[in-house]
Amino acid sequence: MSLNRKLITAFALLACTGALSAAPHGDVEAGKTKSATCQACHGADGNTTIDGSYPKLAGQYATYLSKALHDYKSGERKNPIMAGFAATLSEQDIADLAAYFASQSGDIKDLSHLK
Repeated sequence: MSLNRKLITAFALLACTGALSAAPHGDVEAGKTKSATCQACHGADGNTTIDGSYPKLAGQYATYLSKALHDYKSGERKNPIMAGFAATLSEQDIADLAAYFASQSGDIKDLSHLK
């Protein structure tokens, strides 16, 4: 059996056995509770009003927020403050926080207005 065929077979077996499980489902209410620490910089609902140096989280895509937190945790994204916070987060914590901030109303804009 060729290497490609072996890889495809292994991938199919993993998928069928559930070894490639999806990320945990985020709970908005749990995320709201877990966001207490985040509020100092990002605001109670993710709409920071401090000085513009802290990103607004409200209304961002949950997948973006989750990736950012994973990247801070792994060190791929550099920020000593966020790295410290992210280091303590579980997969479920990240999913819950991402779900909460994504569910909030914010003025995050895409680039469609430039068309």
